[in-house]
Amino acid sequence: MSFLRVLEMLGVAVFAISGALAAGRKSLDLVGVVVTATVTAIGGGTLRDLLLDRHPVFWIADTANLWVIFAAALGTVVWSRRWRPPERSLAVADALGLALFTISGAQIAEAAGLGGVVVVIMGTLTGVAGGVIRDVLTAEIPMVMRRGPIYATACIAGIVVYLLLEMAIPREAAALAGMAAIAALRLAAILWDLTVPVFSLPDRRG
Repeated sequence: MSFLRVLEMLGVAVFAISGALAAGRKSLDLVGVVVTATVTAIGGGTLRDLLLDRHPVFWIADTANLWVIFAAALGTVVWSRRWRPPERSLAVADALGLALFTISGAQIAEAAGLGGVVVVIMGTLTGVAGGVIRDVLTAEIPMVMRRGPIYATACIAGIVVYLLLEMAIPREAAALAGMAAIAALRLAAILWDLTVPVFSLPDRRG
């Protein structure tokens, strides 16, 4: 199994867990849990593959992804019934999925021969789109659009780290460093409320 394939499968599993946890917080039934976990896990990769004209999309080409999603979602339900998930478990699962999917998406864009700017965009899109769909389905403002700890910025920074490092060290090591940067930056942002500057227009009424 290739390194890229391992990244993709791990990303699918972790994002499925985050989707299942989000569904549990909204008290959805078992079907709702599986649906939310599935769209969270495949949303970003599906959008990436459609934009890059990759046919069939990754989870149709390899249905093992779906079995990983179902297992991760149902495993999360069983585990949560016996042990209450920590308060920040959703944020941690989302940060790990963000790191794994962002770098795998960037590598797929690289393999398609795209330039650095497009690689950054595709990698970021792969990382955040599934979470956006999850949040919309569970009636939450998507994390990427909330005024709060940095989110998409962590993806961009991690991809830049990856692209710079792969010019000097093996690609796999650069990918791991990029993922570590994304996860660390996202978790640090949650812990210490790190934000990007907010743009707002002055109120000219009156």
